[in-house]
Amino acid sequence: MHSNFKSRKGIFFIVIPALMVAASALFFVACQKSNDNNLYNADDQGGYASDASRMEWATDDVISIADAAGQVYNGVYMGDCCTVATDTSLNMAGGQNNLVIRFGTNCVCADGRIRSGAIIVSYYGEYADTNQVHTITFDNYQINGNQMSGSITTERVDTTIVGNWYYRVGVDNSLSLNANTTATTQNIQITSWQGNLTRKWVQGYATSDRSQEIFSISGSATLTRADTHIFNFDIAVPLQFALDCNYCESGVVNVTGALGSRVLNYGSGVCDPYAQLNIGIHVYQLTLTP
Repeated sequence: MHSNFKSRKGIFFIVIPALMVAASALFFVACQKSNDNNLYNADDQGGYASDASRMEWATDDVISIADAAGQVYNGVYMGDCCTVATDTSLNMAGGQNNLVIRFGTNCVCADGRIRSGAIIVSYYGEYADTNQVHTITFDNYQINGNQMSGSITTERVDTTIVGNWYYRVGVDNSLSLNANTTATTQNIQITSWQGNLTRKWVQGYATSDRSQEIFSISGSATLTRADTHIFNFDIAVPLQFALDCNYCESGVVNVTGALGSRVLNYGSGVCDPYAQLNIGIHVYQLTLTP
């Protein structure tokens, strides 16, 4: 019995270290996996992060173009192929003004982007009136081959402090990617953006150079991706968009949807294609597509 006890005791001390090594290996693998930047879901893998960035940038760009047209009333700021005029063929009932910004076909604008079609801005009174509501719609408007549809409403609020202008913005618009493709319609991907936002004009308001314009966006919106998956965006830290950058530069968003809750961080103000996604305790690095 004594001999057997020693034998079992010997096995006991051999097995325990082996189990500890195995457990350590599993723990190491688990830690490695938590820091793994490979996301296997296309929505999480930069999908909704890129879509929201692209949609909001295009929305800000359109509002900026409308403001420039309403104030300058010519197309010089966008390029020689852009014209701005009042279209009397549109509904003018009740004193409504309709400002039409036309780009023709494949207009290479001053910012190097290619635009086609028209942006239509409807409003009453003077364009720059305080609390003036502008309704923006589109006539086959495209930017770099992506077609914008739907409508955007803006209400400019005058704080009486120059540089603190902000807008109440209602978005109910969509962006069709590759809308001018010659391939099958299966290549067209439609993303929609609906919600109520506050848009602050934080830089570039004192110059006619649109490349200097930077905006801060807060509020909430719902994104519907081309795959029909829906994500709710609740902006926790205002998003920063510069018109000379193709990506959201900074800000934090709480994202909810069928996949659960996530925290999306667009960075700290640098123009780059990178963002960070937090899912529980796991952190993933994303590369956005413009």
